[in-house]
Amino acid sequence: MLWSGASDGDGRTVSGVPGQQWLRVPAGAVWRNPVAITRRTARPQEEEEEADRRHRKALHPADLHIEAWGPTREECIAEAARGMVDSFAVVAARPPCARAERHMTARSDEDLLTAVIDEVIYWLDAYGEIPLPVVVRPAPDGGVVLFLVPARAADAEIFGAVPKAASPHHPRCAPDPAGRWSCAITVDV
Repeated sequence: MLWSGASDGDGRTVSGVPGQQWLRVPAGAVWRNPVAITRRTARPQEEEEEADRRHRKALHPADLHIEAWGPTREECIAEAARGMVDSFAVVAARPPCARAERHMTARSDEDLLTAVIDEVIYWLDAYGEIPLPVVVRPAPDGGVVLFLVPARAADAEIFGAVPKAASPHHPRCAPDPAGRWSCAITVDV
């Protein structure tokens, strides 16, 4: 379930994806960091592959904390970008309006994560487009290649605060002892 902090006037309403339950919190009540784990819908043959790719978002008053994991560094970074998009918009089944490919290099995996998140935000700010799929592939030089197929933001259902920038404070992107990658980043909204 994805969370948004919209209010309807008589209390704080926290909403989920269309078709999900609505949770009403009375005015004056303290709502402590709702957290949700989401999973994209997969075709049957992809279900096993996608079992290792997920993301989680925790809302804070002025930012969004995203945690993601995947079998590779690139899948993990792409899942973090998908999690950010899922935090504010529904873009499924929207027609794509462009295709873009960006090559990115950085000093560290954390800097690559920050660069990919900032590029997705830039695409929204500069072109008014939201990526439908976000695909990240390894580049021969140790960087990544980011593939975007965006839809117009005007065609998407916007239900949350639009991200402004990736916070440079304490991003994390590293494999665990078993070789599975996880990352975390805070995004200003």
